[in-house]
Amino acid sequence: MTADDPGTVPTSDEATGPDDEAAAAPDGPLAIRLEQLILGADRRYTPFQAARAAGVSMDLAARFWRAMGFADIGQVKALTEADVLALRRLAGLVEAGLLSEAMAVQVARSTGQTTARLADWQIDSFLEGLTEPQDTGLTRTEITYPLVELLLPELEEFLVYVWRRQLAAATGRVVQAQDDAEMVDRRLAVGFADLVGFTRLTRRLEEEELGELVEAFETTCADLVAAHGGRLIKTLGDEVLFSADDAGIAAEIGLRLIETMTHDETMPELRVGIAFGTVTTRMGDVFGTTVNLASRLTSIAPKDTVLVDEAFAEELGRTGEAPVSEAEAAAAEKAAEEGTGEAPPSYRFALQPMWQRPVRGLGVIEPWLLSRRG
Repeated sequence: MTADDPGTVPTSDEATGPDDEAAAAPDGPLAIRLEQLILGADRRYTPFQAARAAGVSMDLAARFWRAMGFADIGQVKALTEADVLALRRLAGLVEAGLLSEAMAVQVARSTGQTTARLADWQIDSFLEGLTEPQDTGLTRTEITYPLVELLLPELEEFLVYVWRRQLAAATGRVVQAQDDAEMVDRRLAVGFADLVGFTRLTRRLEEEELGELVEAFETTCADLVAAHGGRLIKTLGDEVLFSADDAGIAAEIGLRLIETMTHDETMPELRVGIAFGTVTTRMGDVFGTTVNLASRLTSIAPKDTVLVDEAFAEELGRTGEAPVSEAEAAAAEKAAEEGTGEAPPSYRFALQPMWQRPVRGLGVIEPWLLSRRG
């Protein structure tokens, strides 16, 4: 279903004529040709006809389409055989008892939101750069069709490959949970990384410069999070949210982000806050007190530092990534140097308790300053 056609969802099986079909495509012949190329089929059905062909109610079909992010289009022939098949598949999963109706709508919504952002990015960034006027004398419009024709099968194959890889990784993480409750409410490290003074930058930089800075920031964060075994949950322009199953991984990511940005003169200062605890996951996002705490830690962190909560500090101590007590660690090191004790463990991180302070909605918290040891 196309996302740019205005109108309302029909409630009757009213026939449509050529004028209605033409009204569904105000962008002209090239837009229609590109749609046919990408969808691989012609417009054949009104929404009501598609719902009837799929064997689902109009109400359920409308819920699915809206969840996927497509506008109501009224009584126009704008849908293809693929739209019918998609409706039939979703409804079939509900009828078979594999998904509840509410879950099927969530599947449609999560898929629609993710792919909409992907499609926008590809058109705005990738294709726009490739369709700049060439030396051949062809205009951008004239280049677009053959370019899409060449790229479409390659991008489709790549999308399916990445999706399967991500699905395999996500499934592996879930099946490692100890019980059913842990599959939804899991103990994770959650971190925010936030650019300092971004609001001031928006007033000082040109739009293009600001866009380049945000893209560089998001790209750097995404690469570092992925490279060290974390997961990038979402980006918010001047802020990124990431998670990791292991506190040590999250600590490494936080410090790497600070170190990398510090050495980039084009980037503002960065601050990072990380918390550890139970997190609820929904549609690829994370929610709960742990997430809120990580956000608060980020807001109070001094620039170019990583602040963590007490639970995160305890987890690093439990796993041997940081000493439970710096005083005891220093005493053990001194004893080893003097030959009166065994060599202490080789810790990766150091933790320094900071001032206690009240945080709205979370009570009194005690942040810890995270750094590399030695």
